[in-house]
Amino acid sequence: MTPESELVPVESSMIQAVGYDAAAQVMTVQFGSGKLYEYREVPPDVHQGLMDSGSKGQYMNGNVIDCYPASQVRRGGR
Repeated sequence: MTPESELVPVESSMIQAVGYDAAAQVMTVQFGSGKLYEYREVPPDVHQGLMDSGSKGQYMNGNVIDCYPASQVRRGGR
């Protein structure tokens, strides 16, 4: 996770916080379970759509999960 993708808390039952590095097009998502994932090749409009969505869980399921390459980030580093 890069400094540019500092996590911002969000209101959602599925997601705790979201970060985004526009230069690298990497979105970092911390789920309610505490698991942290990085989604690569995410365009700025998709990140903004998530942040503007009234249902972040539905937006993630329909527009991010299984749509962009992802990897789980280990706690305490990679």
